[in-house]
Amino acid sequence: MPRTLSPTRVLARFAVRLALLVAFAAFGSIGFGRSFAALLWMSIVLCALAGLVRREPPFGTSLNHWDEGVAFGALFALVHIVQ
Repeated sequence: MPRTLSPTRVLARFAVRLALLVAFAAFGSIGFGRSFAALLWMSIVLCALAGLVRREPPFGTSLNHWDEGVAFGALFALVHIVQ
């Protein structure tokens, strides 16, 4: 089993996770922005833990959980600026 996934699969995984986060945040009782920010924060932590468990290199040449966590972090910062 290869350790790295194709960039297309990683981007698809990111898009599916983001769609799920938006769907769950839409039904949050504390408002969309705050719910989305909380879910993004949890996604950052989970991506970091997945990267640690799978022993993926943080600055590797292929996309991995670390890159996904950085993307969620950028979205988290964007949500805080807009809020």
